[in-house]
Parts: sequence; structure tokens; C-alpha cells
Amino acid sequence: MTIIFDLDGTLLNTIDDLGHACNHALEACGFPTHPIEEYPRLVGNGVNKLIERALPEGEKTEETVLRVREFFVPYYDAHNCDFTRPYEGIPDLLMTLKSQGQHLAVASNKYQAATEKIVAHFFPGIFDIVLGERTGIPRKPDPQIVYDIEKSLSAKRSVLYLGDSLVDRDTAANAGVPFVACSWGFVPRETLVSASCPRIIDHPADLLSFL
Repeated sequence: MTIIFDLDGTLLNTIDDLGHACNHALEACGFPTHPIEEYPRLVGNGVNKLIERALPEGEKTEETVLRVREFFVPYYDAHNCDFTRPYEGIPDLLMTLKSQGQHLAVASNKYQAATEKIVAHFFPGIFDIVLGERTGIPRKPDPQIVYDIEKSLSAKRSVLYLGDSLVDRDTAANAGVPFVACSWGFVPRETLVSASCPRIIDHPADLLSFL
């Protein structure tokens, strides 16, 4: 089986580092910052969308987003492992899956360089393929990232997708693969329930029951 994992909010709690990087970039450009606890509702669709959501009304232009991004990326590249940590139970789950011979993949809307760096730092040698946001490739919920993983791993057998957000749910649906939602990430469980996610797990080990 091939198991595809979202990164932020699924494998890793990255919110503090994302929030600090965004606040740094906003402040550098003269814009107001946000409390870190507000950032879970701003993330999920890549850095540019995060910055757009964080900007004040009337300032959400492409030009301004790109200007803020110029400060975000170098800061985040230098600080993206400061506070980020795996969720409890994730390392054990990955080791179990690896020992079973499962194919493991990451599908993230975080830009590719940061995705690769963070996964290599926290999960060295675990994943068969790691894909993030890439130039010219549409972001999730477009299914292309899933297709690219399937092609790379020749995953014409069964595929399972684990994520914490409705973006992940829609990505899996668009790709025609089964989806399991996790409740420990950035999207509250009640939101997942109200969105009619049919499979919701509360601990990483619960994923094993779907294999």
C-alpha cells in the first residue's frame, strides 16, 4: 500500500514557526502582525495564500504578497525547525508502517525546499517521495501531486491519504483515493465532522485499522 501524508498539521505541528515567520515578514513590510494562535485558520494553501490572508484588507494584492514573501522565505528557511515538532505517536506510526514495507509519501502545499528540509530533519530515511509546492504545478486540492506520487511509486495498488484539513479531503476526492482525517491538526474535529468526513482518527496508531 502507498500511504500519502499531509505535512503541516498531520505529521508535524509547524504553526509556531509559520506564525513567527509570517509576523517577521509582515513587520518588515510595515504591516500589523497576528497572535500565533490565529495562524491555524490562515494556513493550508501555501505560503502566498497564508500571506494574503494575513495582510490587512485593501493590501491583498499579488505585488504586496510577493514583497512580503521575500522576507518570509529566508526567515522561515533559517527558523523552520525552531519550534516545529512531530505530533505524539507519529514517529512510532511511521516506523511501524516502514517495517511493514508500506510505501510512504508526503504531499504538502509548503514550498518544495522547505518541505524537503523539514522532512529530512525529522524523518530521515522514512519517506519514499516528498513533494511540496513546485513551480508550474497546481497546489492542493488539485490532484496532480497525488498523481505524481502514484507515478513515481508505480502505485497502481491501493493508496490511502491522511490529512488534517478540508484541502486534504478535497485533494483525495479529486484524485479518487480514500481519505482519513486526523483530529490532532489545525482543523478542529467538529469542523471535520460537520464537513461529513467519513473517517476521522484521534491518534496516529488508529490509522493502522484502515490498512
